[in-house]
Amino acid sequence: MAVAGGACDPVAMTRQLDMVIVGAGFAGLYMLHEARTLGLETEVIEAGDGVGGTWYWNRYPGARCDTPSMEYSYGWHEALQQEWEWSEKYATQPEILAYLDHVADRFDLRRDITFGTRVEACSFDEATERWTVRSSNGQERITRFVVMATGCLSSANLPAIPGRDDFGGRTFHTGRWPHEGVDFAGRCVAVIGTGSSGVQSIPLIAEQADQVIVFQRTPSYAVPAHNEPLDPEQVAAIKADYVEWRKTARDTSTGFGGHMARLDRSAMDVSEEERRATYDARWEIGGLFFLGSFNDLLLNPESNATAASYVRARIAKIVDDPETAAMLSPDTTIGCKRLVVDTDYFRTFNRSNVSLVDVSATPVEQITETAVVVDGLHHHVDDIVFATGFDAMTGSLDRIDITGRGGRTLRDAWSAGPTTLLGLQVAGFPNLFTVTGPGSPSVLTNMVVSIEQHVEYIRDVISSLDAEGLSTIEATEEAQAEWVAWVNAVAGLTLFHGCSSWYLGANVPGKPRVFMPLPGFVDYKTHCDAVAAEGYPGFVRA
Repeated sequence: MAVAGGACDPVAMTRQLDMVIVGAGFAGLYMLHEARTLGLETEVIEAGDGVGGTWYWNRYPGARCDTPSMEYSYGWHEALQQEWEWSEKYATQPEILAYLDHVADRFDLRRDITFGTRVEACSFDEATERWTVRSSNGQERITRFVVMATGCLSSANLPAIPGRDDFGGRTFHTGRWPHEGVDFAGRCVAVIGTGSSGVQSIPLIAEQADQVIVFQRTPSYAVPAHNEPLDPEQVAAIKADYVEWRKTARDTSTGFGGHMARLDRSAMDVSEEERRATYDARWEIGGLFFLGSFNDLLLNPESNATAASYVRARIAKIVDDPETAAMLSPDTTIGCKRLVVDTDYFRTFNRSNVSLVDVSATPVEQITETAVVVDGLHHHVDDIVFATGFDAMTGSLDRIDITGRGGRTLRDAWSAGPTTLLGLQVAGFPNLFTVTGPGSPSVLTNMVVSIEQHVEYIRDVISSLDAEGLSTIEATEEAQAEWVAWVNAVAGLTLFHGCSSWYLGANVPGKPRVFMPLPGFVDYKTHCDAVAAEGYPGFVRA
């Protein structure tokens, strides 16, 4: 129901709703579908002009998922997963966006989505037990539930380099790429950053541009994708057993079902020859499953060192210039930053039009009207591409003024680092849910599997409230503190603390250093199921 504020002021209106969902990516679309099954009057508010979330915004050259396409898709609707045809082992951004457009159309989801609109503020009224949601178009919604489906990697991180805004050429961020594409022919291009988006985009930019200068602070471990068209016979076999695939995925630590599992043995339990043969086999298969070569690569420093050494040796063989190869070779723990899946990245540095500038010891000091300046040397360029990643997991939430009980803001609650219970709720913020929030497995898993589990959990929480005639649910401070301690304890058993990564927020100056995701999907899911079965201990329902 909408009540207009006046005939001459069509945007000044208030809607009474049961649920507001922020974001129309994988999480927002599924949450909308499930909210409808509960009969909830729901609206999705999306900043973009279409569905897709991160796949709407990330259109940079080479943008591609690092999860196999047959697994990077919804498993909650049998006809949907049978009818959709993926073309490649790893789907490109356009194909993933086409898939989500198909989902939105197939289930008639767009009629409940408001596009081109940002949520600016959410505030909880303790007297009415309702949230007021204010958006950039001046509209106001009064709602019982708010679900933040804002994504873990959706808030672009632009470095505060002096003179950045003085540059006279074109500038781009990989996470906010022009939808019409970019022509780099005849240009000299600076690429700042060598994380996933840099690794994916640099080879394609180098094919167009006259010259590419890559500014690298920290080299990435990257393994080949070996992308290829999907084999129709393999696709048919998977679809014949899709239900079991999906079930298997939810019973693993990472949410992957049908692909190669982690070998159940230590890297130190085999001979050097067998270890190398195992790494060779995984390298030839390609993808993130390289880290599943042995069961302790993220637990045992000695085992991890063997995998890291193997990748460095591979880089040395691929890159012709030994000095460049050395600069491209990380000396950190492999896997403590997200492993990158690449196509011809290292080989690109053999091109005569590509050069590498190490800014680890001497950072980019300035950007002028025509150049990127490092150690007093002016690198004159026509365009700058910032492949500098995202303010991961919390960035999009930090940009919304969220106020809970007693006027406390989420920014204040998270001033020392994000705290949640199950990655789903925050003490003092009733009926506010975060899909794949900090404190959940999220980015350490197949994201679609984690999203589905979260959405279904939220659906069931709301259903239980209504069945028992209750209005609100929120985490207690005590349970939240225990959960945060548990997440840190589990992460402390791993090697994820072996380097400064966006898992810790280390890529954003001033952000508190807290390890945000929880390793281990199946244990997490089991715990969530137990919490529901026991009547939601750790939460207050009223």
